[in-house]
Amino acid sequence: MNREQKAAVIEEVAAEIRESEAVFAIDYRGISVRQAGDLRVRLGDAGASFRVVKNTLTERAADQAGTAELKQYLEGPTAFAFVRGDAATAAKALAAFRRETRLLEYKGGLIGDRTLTAEDIDTISRLPAREALQAQFVGVLASPVTGLVRGLAGLVSGLATALDQIQEQGLIGDATTAADTPESASSADDAGSGDGDGGGGGGEDTASDEGVEPGATESSDAGTEAEPVAPGDPVSEAAAAEEESTDEESGS
Repeated sequence: MNREQKAAVIEEVAAEIRESEAVFAIDYRGISVRQAGDLRVRLGDAGASFRVVKNTLTERAADQAGTAELKQYLEGPTAFAFVRGDAATAAKALAAFRRETRLLEYKGGLIGDRTLTAEDIDTISRLPAREALQAQFVGVLASPVTGLVRGLAGLVSGLATALDQIQEQGLIGDATTAADTPESASSADDAGSGDGDGGGGGGEDTASDEGVEPGATESSDAGTEAEPVAPGDPVSEAAAAEEESTDEESGS
């Protein structure tokens, strides 16, 4: 590899570092060419690439990209996974390959401006993928609205049920019937007025009848004095004498 070729490789690696969301440094000892090809396919599906470059060239690329932190991992055989997509998805692909082949060891890496240890990469591989996190986030945002809609629906349903029960008990139906039939109400008012008038008249008659004391008529008749008997009328005198005789017998 001549100088121009080396410069081209350095520029390519530096560009990959700058464009990556995360960079994982990996000890690739023991991996075969076929396995390396399989790993490249898996990482490609996860939005990442797998590249093995001489440590000396990678050091210069790290300096050129402004990521000198990567130089600490350049001891022994070192490959890099340049992640342009979701770091968790790429870390899961690496973790699955490691479980199947018992190969690859994490060295560390970078995610944004943060340096990663081997344990950090292993932890990232157990995180939910970005799509799953987005779905969970949308669910969290939507849950208050969903709860409000469900609560309102339950309130409306409960109100409708309560109204149905009240109507079944006749509380709403009676009021509606009375409101819908003004003629009935008017007839009832007329009937009430008639009863009141009749009752009042009857009361006055009763009071008038009661105002007459028993025997008042008889007293009036009894208190009427007998007409004087014309003198010289023998018939009248005889009738008067007989009446007086009768009164004396009754008095005795």
